[in-house]
Amino acid sequence: MKPLVSILIAAYNAEDTIAYTLQSATAQTWQCKEIIVVDDGSKDQTAEVARRFKGVSVVSTENHGLSAAQNQAFRNCHGDYIQYLDADDLLKPDKIERQLAALREGDSRRILLSSPWAPFYHRTSNACFVQNSLCQDLSPIEWLLRKMNEGVHMQNATWLVSREVAEAAGPWDASLHYDQDGEFFCRVLLASEGVRFVPETGIYYRSSGSNSISFIGNSDKKKDSLLVSMKLHIKYLRSLEDSERVRKVCLAYMQIWFDAFYPERPDIIAELQNLAAQFQGHLEEPRLRWKYAWLRKIIGYQTAKRAQFYFPQVKGDLSRSWDKAMFHLERPSAV
Repeated sequence: MKPLVSILIAAYNAEDTIAYTLQSATAQTWQCKEIIVVDDGSKDQTAEVARRFKGVSVVSTENHGLSAAQNQAFRNCHGDYIQYLDADDLLKPDKIERQLAALREGDSRRILLSSPWAPFYHRTSNACFVQNSLCQDLSPIEWLLRKMNEGVHMQNATWLVSREVAEAAGPWDASLHYDQDGEFFCRVLLASEGVRFVPETGIYYRSSGSNSISFIGNSDKKKDSLLVSMKLHIKYLRSLEDSERVRKVCLAYMQIWFDAFYPERPDIIAELQNLAAQFQGHLEEPRLRWKYAWLRKIIGYQTAKRAQFYFPQVKGDLSRSWDKAMFHLERPSAV
């Protein structure tokens, strides 16, 4: 009997994108599937749009956040494999079928399947798939070492997770407001026997800029959650191996994220420096990119850092607006 795949979509105020997401879910060539949307207290027509799709189950709840919605979706599903999907992202039609075909006779249900991903604004025709060191078969320890040392990641919809692994990993952490997916899939990885990367298919990740839940901005709540997630990542990595190379990777990981807190959160800076000292290291002041470093002498470090942060956002917003206009012109063949 073919395994049932549950496609789980947590949605909040996603009326503009969820129809395209559901089109990509219902169009999967793997026929043995169920699609569940949890509308997390949306104030728009998200639930109404989702209910127009035949075979899609919609659960409406009060607004409790992304993690709670993911947990609700999992409680409602029956699948042997779980496909998490954000309410604005798209699956390639053969994504699930190709991943399941990559399983070999005798494989355990603890094999974790991943795939390529490509960022896009509104049109997928110009999207380029990301190539990084995670795009290959890896053991859990090697995957985490590369992620944390290089600051790379796999978008959460790339994974296809067996129910056995998802249950062993435990629920999403509803106390986190940032990097909740990174922390959850870190536990999924630990519960697995390793990652099998499946090329030539994948997902499209919608880059939403400052409207995205992954945009940290000046939110202290998100920065507090990021710190918790970072400490958990370090804990999980050290549970697999406590060695000199792990110490160096933990220091590199903290340095990569240090600019998210510097210099606005001296409390977190001090905590991270204390943690770095436990690894016989010290975190350096984040460097400004060369385009903005010269501004430091004129307007100071903090203002130059804000310029470094916001100018690319403005550029991205302009590109996003142009792509949206072109999307509507090409709309009959855009998805």
